[in-house]
This record gives sequence, structure tokens and C-alpha cells, in this order.
Amino acid sequence: MKLPELPDLPVRGALDRIVATLTERGTAVLVAPPGTGKTTLVPLALASVGRVVVAEPRRLAARAAAGRMAALLGESVGETVGYSVRGDRRVSARTRIEVVTSGLLVRRLQGDPELAGADVVVLDECHERHLDADLLLALLLDARAGLRPELRVLATSATVAAEHLSVLLGGDRAAPVVQVRGRSFPVETSYVPPLPRERVEAQVARATRAALAGADGDVLVFLPGAAEIRRTTDLLTDVDVDLVPLHGRLSAAGQDIALRPGSRRRVVLSTAVAESSLTVPGVRAVVDSGLARVPRIDRGRGLSGLATVRVSAAVAEQRAGRAGREAPGTVWRCWPEYENGTLPAYPEPEIRTADLTRLALELACWGTPDGHGLAWWDAPPQGGLAAGRDVLRALGAVTGTGEVTERGRHMARVGLHPRLARALLDGAAEVGTRAAAEVVAVLDDDTLMPGVDLAAGLRVLRRERPGRWRREVERLSRLVDPTDGDDDPAFVVALAHPERLARRRSPGSTSYLMAGGTAVTLPPGSGLGAAEWLAVAVATRDPGRSEGRIRLAAVADEKLARRAASNLLEIADEVDWSDGDVVARRVERLGAIVLSERQIRDPDRQLLSAAVRRGLNSTGLALLHWDSDAVALRQRLDFLHRTLGDPWPPVDDESLLADADTWLGPELATARRRGDLERIDAGQALRRLLPWPDAARMDELAPERLSVPSGSRLRLDYSTDPPVLAVKVQEVFGWTRTPSLADGRIPIVLHLLSPAQRPVAITADLASFWRTGWPQVRSDLRGRYPKHAWPEDPASVPAHRGTARNVG
Repeated sequence: MKLPELPDLPVRGALDRIVATLTERGTAVLVAPPGTGKTTLVPLALASVGRVVVAEPRRLAARAAAGRMAALLGESVGETVGYSVRGDRRVSARTRIEVVTSGLLVRRLQGDPELAGADVVVLDECHERHLDADLLLALLLDARAGLRPELRVLATSATVAAEHLSVLLGGDRAAPVVQVRGRSFPVETSYVPPLPRERVEAQVARATRAALAGADGDVLVFLPGAAEIRRTTDLLTDVDVDLVPLHGRLSAAGQDIALRPGSRRRVVLSTAVAESSLTVPGVRAVVDSGLARVPRIDRGRGLSGLATVRVSAAVAEQRAGRAGREAPGTVWRCWPEYENGTLPAYPEPEIRTADLTRLALELACWGTPDGHGLAWWDAPPQGGLAAGRDVLRALGAVTGTGEVTERGRHMARVGLHPRLARALLDGAAEVGTRAAAEVVAVLDDDTLMPGVDLAAGLRVLRRERPGRWRREVERLSRLVDPTDGDDDPAFVVALAHPERLARRRSPGSTSYLMAGGTAVTLPPGSGLGAAEWLAVAVATRDPGRSEGRIRLAAVADEKLARRAASNLLEIADEVDWSDGDVVARRVERLGAIVLSERQIRDPDRQLLSAAVRRGLNSTGLALLHWDSDAVALRQRLDFLHRTLGDPWPPVDDESLLADADTWLGPELATARRRGDLERIDAGQALRRLLPWPDAARMDELAPERLSVPSGSRLRLDYSTDPPVLAVKVQEVFGWTRTPSLADGRIPIVLHLLSPAQRPVAITADLASFWRTGWPQVRSDLRGRYPKHAWPEDPASVPAHRGTARNVG
């Protein structure tokens, strides 16, 4: 194919080398920063080798790349250069370069693993690590190895981290890497940190005003999503410039406006689509919010969708580079300069964080449900893949062993998430083909909905019939046999997301409990406040918040919920410990939602026993009856375990609860309620833990009471470490050494008391006390208690309980 004079972009000088390298080796990696021409000039050059298929990560990029290449050839799109994206195709028999989305090429590869008619495949912007692109790379390499070894594959990346990609493409011999340096102008960096409690839109609008005042030319503003673009635009309406949105959900005509030079100064407010594969002309300044929206799944709460995250350092550099494409420029970054060091180096690959249900279906269709045997840039995490297969089994898309069913293949051909494909296929039979397609088109692109009320939004769409929605509805309708039915948006939503059927938690509340167990809140002004039941289409949860937020929903009822989510219905006897006692009831649930319940009088014995044990564990051993003898026994056992170890058992709370069956088994087997536990004699039960025959020496090793010289038998206090004996000092006259426990290992601590039971001394060494401490104590006692005998040598007189005035 003869090429016209190509624009003087950095990649032009390397085109011959790229073509020669790919022709010789069959695979190669091209590393070139944004703006070098790799997306548009390289495919034109490769057309000399044969028919070229270019895979782009986004529909917008695919259309724009085809349009740019056709313009360079002086042709219309659909002649030499065409494109195919979901719901829109412009190709002809003359087409030698076809630009497609990664997802569409995956579907084409599934239907024709040899990719008949394609001689070269270009995988563009591989560094962005989109899920479809990673899957396409793995399947394409597998097909090339087994069926089309002559198929040439070129992977392009805007970052230099291409070593692993080179190894993947080359197999035993790494693919060659061709590097093209960019041609850029200096970019000055300014920082615009947020003000206290400033919303991101206000911060970005403030930075945009600074960019308009401090630089010439157009301003390119990066925001995470279409909603932020709308809100920021509203804050800039007083500025005398053209405000131009750019995101993937715009119509083709709307996107083209941003990609063409304007008649006057512009502010182009864009999502991540303008980071690499698109060129926005006239830009001299960039305002970077520092945020991006990426797929995430919250498996614990059953919520998946797009999450707002901080950009990586690599993405921040790419965005800044847009300001220096045509002349020196400036980037205004909406974060403090010191935060640069905390940015992640590269974007997190979607395969690590996104919902993998659709990936799991494609792998099942390929014949490798677990993905083994494929060459992955990053292999899908097995936990996420297993969760995806569980969903597919519930939808009937795969068998119990993971093989794809005919229904699963039909779902895959729909080209949507399997949940949405299920809603289309099954919903059409109930509500009619077109009505189902209309709802599914909205579920796939909720930006079509300005509010929360799905039914209200559908009425607007049916009245205004926007082209993008209309074309998708028509495409989906062609995939299903035509049927009629009663329009019911909530039913279609419930088929897609049965676990998001939600019931109000209390009368008048805006909080709902979804069948999956997650609580969600209805925002003010939603128009759905009176609904008892909702079919939630979209719900998100902001970091740090316990409840999710409903973004899109339709009014439902219990009858609909039972019909759409019959697999979640369950009737079970539930016996549990609640509010301090055993509660037994028969409960009908839809997932986590209680539909009905009634008390049962004779619950299953095992369930009852388990509930009693849970009650004991949650309330604690204090629930049992502990008299003073039981407490003392436990303290003695604890002392012996701490001092001697085995065979004396541990009797702390954790150990006793863990071993409850051993010492409380008979009582727990018959207990039915709290009162039964409160009547258990803990001391009697505790004796079951005594280690025989060693227990025969318990009174010797740790006696409950100790005889003192006066003849009294006094109780030892084992609650302290070491144990304490509180005794009047007159009652131990005659003792010369401190008594001990546990075969002499532990001396008792003596708390010596006055006749009035007040402490006068504490000692664990009685002999030393009589020598050094007693004279002072004796002097004090003689002054306070003159009627008592206080001898100089306590060992010379008998111990006594009374005054013993005759003792000198």
C-alpha cells in the first residue's frame, strides 16, 4: 500500500525498522510515549505486510484512531481504514486496517481462533493494563502458538516497563523491543493543594481558573468521571471560553468536537481517555485532579463497579506531558508536592482488583476454565476467578465442573457482563424483548440516567431516544427472539442482581438491607422514598462508610423478589442466643432479608445445645452459679496450674470455655434457656477437672484452710499471687518460719493483723520479721491495745486469740 507524506512525528523515522523487525521476528514491542504517532502511523506502515487489526482499550480511541488514519490517507472511514466497536461498524471489502476494541477482538477470537484474514495484530496501549486487553494478549498468544505461528503481533506501550511483555511475546526467545523517544517541550509544574473541606470539583475549577490566567492556549482538565466533569463545568460557566467534555459515554459527534481545534480558546474536561491514545490539539496547560476511576469489586459486601483512586506516578507524568506536546506548557496538580513520593509507581492491573465473572466466562468458552496453560502478564487471582465461576454456575453459564454450557455461550455472544446477559435472555421472556433490552442498556451504561429512579429515567429515554442508547437497544434486541410482555424494569434489574433486592429496615427509614447482606442508603430527593422494596441496579460504598449508597434503583415488591430470586429463598429453624437468652424461631429468608418468622417450642436438640454454648461464650462464665466455695476451688486450681503445671488444668475463662464439654457436658446437654445456666453449680462441675490420682494431694499442696498456733483454721486467699493468709499477730506467736505451699515451693504471704483486724505488717519471711520488724510493731501495739500482752519474744509465749493479760 502506497503511503502519502506522513506527518513529522517521532515514530516516522522508525517505521521501516519496526516493519522489518516484525517481519523478521514475528513479534515485537514498541515503546513510545504519547504523541509520537505510534497509534496512527505504525498501522499504516504495517499495512504493507498484510491486513492489520489494531486493538484499542476504548471505543472512543478506536473510532478516533480510525478517523485520523483515514484522514491521513485522504479517505473516509470505512474505506482503507475502518473500525468495529460494539454496536457500530464501518468497514468494507477495501479495508486493510481495522481498528477494534480489545473486548470485541476477544469475541472474534472466540469465534475464529485462527483470525482468518488478519496478518498483523497491533495491541495498542498495553501499559494501561485493562482487563480485556490482558485477556486478549493471553488468548492471542495461545492461538498464535497452536494455530497461527505466522501471525505477526506488535504490542505498544507508552512506558518503558516492557521487559516482561517482551518475554511473553517471544516465548523462548524474548521479542525485540523498539524504542522511540518522544519530542516534547518543557513542562513547568505547579501544585494546588485542596482547601479545608473543599470538594474535588471546586478544587479543580479553582486550578483551571489559575491555568487560564497563567498560560496561553487550551486547557486540558483530567477528572475521574462524567459526573465530576458535569459538576466542574457548572462551576466554570462564567468563564469566557468554550467548555468541552470528553469521555467514553459521549456520542461520536460529541467526542469529535474535543478532538478538533476550536474556533476560540477551550477548556477540555476529560476522563482518562485523553491520557495516551488520543490527541487533543491546542493544549498548553493541563489541570490534573490526581484521580482516576477504575473497576473494583468489594466481595465482602457484594458491590462491584467503578472506584475512584489516586493516579500512579506514571499516569501523572503522562497527563503532564500533554501540556508539552506542541509548545512549552504548565501542569497544575491538585495535590501537595510532598505527596508525589506516595503515589504508586504504575496503575494497578485491573485483573487483580476487578470483578472476574466475565473473564471466567471467556476462559470457559476458550476451554480452560482455570486459565492454566495460558501466558499471562499477571495471572488472574484464583480467589477472584473462583468467585466468578460461582456466579456463572448460578446463572447456568457453566457446569459444576466449570465447562461452558450452550446458555453460557449465548451469554458470551451478548458481549456484556454475564449478569446483564442473563437479565436480557431471561427478562425478554417475562417483560418483552425490547423492554428487557432497554433496561439492560441502561444497566450497562448508567451515565444515561441523571437520577436514582430507573423507571423515571426510562420514561425520559423513551421520549428523547438518544442515539447511543437507541443503537444499543436495537443491537441487544437482535440477539433475542422477539417477545411481548408486561413492562417491569425492577424485574429485569433483579434478574441481573438478585442479591441487590433490598427491603427497608424500618418504617420511614432511608436505609435498606440488600439480600446479599449489605446495608445501603437512599439519597435525598430520589423519588423512591415511599418504597418498601427496591431492586438496586447500582450501589457504591465510599471508603470509611459502613453503608453503601444507592445510585440507581426501581420500585419492587415482595412478590417480585420471590419470583426473580427464588434461588435465594430459604426456610430454616434458627436457634440462637439473642438479648441474653435462647430464641428459637422458624424463619423464611430471601438471602439476608427476613420475610417471616414464628417461634418454635421444640427446636432441634443440636441447634439448641449450640445456641446455649454460644450464649455461654458471649456472656461469660459469670452466667453460672458461683458460690464462695466454687470461687475458692477455682482459685486453688489456678494456683496449682501456675505453680506445678500438668496435670493441674488451666481454669482461666478462655480455657474453661474451650473445654466446656468436659466439665459442663451433662448440664449443657439439658440446658434450654438462660435460667438453666444460672442454676448450674459451677463448683460441683469444676470438680470434674480434678486430675486423679494427683487430686488426692490437693489439700496438702494447696489447702483451703491452714491451722495456726492459736488453734484457729483460717481460709487462705488464693486470689493473689502468691496466696495470702490474713491472721492476728497473737495467733502466730510460736511460729518461727513462714509456712509454704506446693511442697515448699511457694511461701505464704502473711498479712499480720491487730486485735481490731487492721494490718500491722506484711511478710513472707517470718523469722526476719520477728528479729527486725517486731520491736517497732510491738511498741505501736502496746500503745494502742494496752490490755493485750505483747511479749518481746513472741516465740516464748503461747499463741492466743484473746487478751491474755497474764502473759508478761
